[in-house]
Amino acid sequence: MEGSASPQDKPRARPAAAVLCRGPVEPLVFLANFALVLQGPLTTQYLWHRFSADLGYNGTRHTGGCSNRSSDPTMQEVETLTSHWTLYMNVGGFLVGLFSSTLLGAWSDCVGRRPLLVLSSLGLLLQALVSVFVVQLQLHVGYFVLGRILCAILGDFSGLLAASFASVADVSSSHSRTFRMALLEAGIGVAGMLASLLGGHWLRAQGYANPFWLALALLIAMTLYAAFCFGETLKEPKSTRLFTFRHHRSIVQLYVTPAPEKSRKHLALYSLAIFVVITVHFGAQDILTLYELSTPLCWDSKLIGYGSAAQHLPYLTSLLGLKLLQHCLADAWVAEIGLAFNILGMVVFAFATITPLMFTGYGLLFLSLVTTPIIRAKLSKLVRETEQGALFSAVACVNGLAMLTASGIFNSLYPVTLNFMKGFPFLLGAGLLLIPAVLIGTLEKAGPHPGFQQFPQSP
Repeated sequence: MEGSASPQDKPRARPAAAVLCRGPVEPLVFLANFALVLQGPLTTQYLWHRFSADLGYNGTRHTGGCSNRSSDPTMQEVETLTSHWTLYMNVGGFLVGLFSSTLLGAWSDCVGRRPLLVLSSLGLLLQALVSVFVVQLQLHVGYFVLGRILCAILGDFSGLLAASFASVADVSSSHSRTFRMALLEAGIGVAGMLASLLGGHWLRAQGYANPFWLALALLIAMTLYAAFCFGETLKEPKSTRLFTFRHHRSIVQLYVTPAPEKSRKHLALYSLAIFVVITVHFGAQDILTLYELSTPLCWDSKLIGYGSAAQHLPYLTSLLGLKLLQHCLADAWVAEIGLAFNILGMVVFAFATITPLMFTGYGLLFLSLVTTPIIRAKLSKLVRETEQGALFSAVACVNGLAMLTASGIFNSLYPVTLNFMKGFPFLLGAGLLLIPAVLIGTLEKAGPHPGFQQFPQSP
């Protein structure tokens, strides 16, 4: 019967796991993103050089001479193969993660945040281990896809973020939640910036293998921290079954169950807004390294590292901007300002043919990342404390769908537009960002629907 539960399904008090200390969740997110960003651009460059070697293309980044090669069919084939394999990795991760991250996120509302953090850490560790084997043993690049799938089965970075943001929601007040979530995202940015700077220099000095080994070591440390040092934030963890549709059903009920005190319209539209923002963010990120490697920019690994660091700097500048602007503006209007600068940066990227112009585009993104923590905080305030894991697993699902959409649009569109306008995907991204700008402005102007009341949150 639908509403009944077997004795095995009924939650039971779960004995607290032994911990060495009660550490916060931020170090986990920092280490995870450091390892991922260290691997990301390196994987793209590794694919580029593997396909270049396979096809006999000698326009490597080390020669500094890739100008006047835009019509070279071999170079275009290398770009296309690199772009398509990036798409395969993202699709493989999404299709598996669509089920696992939503299941595990809602499960964490019962058993606590630690189990999901440990599983996601193990998944990231397995992915790094597979990458090490590919680079060291020159295995087929298809094993990168296998690594992504193994990672997705255990929750992936999306599951780790879902548990992390739910953990922040568990212990933050309604007033401080936006800034706390922005602080968590700033940790993501600092980790990404440091990893980008290190990765570019290290690749030039010692090749691909050692950075992947460092990522593996960091992920081992992260897994141990999640298991033994993280302080559980859920007040009363309960033992419950993992493989049951009840967890997925709790996510669906957030959006479809009528409730006079909950605006389903606000939940749906804010989810759509964050979907579009993340789609543009990851879509641009997917092709930026490839865009910079090829003509007319022809960046080497050192400049790629600087560019990737500049791409992560807005996590910090957005945190500072949010803190300052919150004193004089409502959160929604701060998000609108961030979207405006994001659009400007995308337009500059679209027409950048020289290095200074690319860094000008990066500079214009200095407030571009205030939008996502604001939307996450608004979503968090629309649901009960006992629904935070379900909510953020739903957001993780939206995040995964956005990443898949981004790969499908940007990685497929980029090779098609090489002959008439390489920067066209960035112009498309700028246009798409008008959608969340309209949605956020409309919802803020309309206000909550009659009868809406914000759920009480932690003091």
